[in-house]
Amino acid sequence: MKKNQQARIPALSAISCLCLLGVFCGMTFEMMAERFEVHLRKQVVTKEDPSSFESITQIASWKSEETAIIVCDMWDLHHCKNAVTRVGEMTDRMNAVLTEARDAGALIIHSPSSCMDFYQGHPGRLKAMQAPTAKNLPEAIDQWCYIIPEEEKGVYPIDQSDGGEDDDPIEHAAWADYLESIGRNPRAPWIRQVEALEIHPKDAITDDGKQVWNLLEQHHVKHVIVLGVHTNMCVLGRPFGLRQMAKNGKDVVLMRDMTDTMYNPQMWPYVDHFRGTELIVEHIEKYVCPTITSADLLGGSPFHFTGDPRAPSGER
Repeated sequence: MKKNQQARIPALSAISCLCLLGVFCGMTFEMMAERFEVHLRKQVVTKEDPSSFESITQIASWKSEETAIIVCDMWDLHHCKNAVTRVGEMTDRMNAVLTEARDAGALIIHSPSSCMDFYQGHPGRLKAMQAPTAKNLPEAIDQWCYIIPEEEKGVYPIDQSDGGEDDDPIEHAAWADYLESIGRNPRAPWIRQVEALEIHPKDAITDDGKQVWNLLEQHHVKHVIVLGVHTNMCVLGRPFGLRQMAKNGKDVVLMRDMTDTMYNPQMWPYVDHFRGTELIVEHIEKYVCPTITSADLLGGSPFHFTGDPRAPSGER
């Protein structure tokens, strides 16, 4: 009996080792899963003065496969010439962000509004159209959202009633003439997303709020990063924008250095264009959602536009 028992011990040990190895491998694969370490910045009311805010940052770890990036209205052309220039400045850095996220397993959704005809038959367009209808499709997710209840606690920080164009009037008139000369509507000249921004075969293309939501649910997305233009208009208000995502329960953030506003410094509060963008970002951090920067995915320093006086020395 002792001899037989001794003979069985190595076999039992081998089985145990295999079981332990399986558990270890499972833990290892889970630990090796791609994650994004993001620094969530938001504005909170101070204890000393309920009318004042302070900026705080919290670190979160997101599984990349549970994350999506929505690229908002990075059009090929715009009625504001300065807006086109700033989109061009962002494109290289934005491409790097999308590549990093895509390679890590995140879903990329390109949403150049009113440009779906250009992408008819594109695999990304079909991917969005064929996504199964979500069981939890929110009411009015296909509509613009102009305000959410939290925003009613504050005062909107800029006057954009003039449309926000910050072009020199003479340059703007010449730009409108150019757009007309190439067969574009000077007031709405966009027909596609800016060509330099890569659309990978794995990406989706849609400007439809229902289709965006269906994609998010199909891919079990919990965390949504919105980037693109313009922060105070489309990024906030589109059916796939920050307000809709926030009010319907998605863990949404704005990538604050990969965006731009439509703000004219000749309008209240009479600050430079880049400060106008900062004021909108602060409004979002107070009442809509936190923000992050491209440095959370790429490392290094956040992006700054040429001419931004707040850019560190030697940076844009």
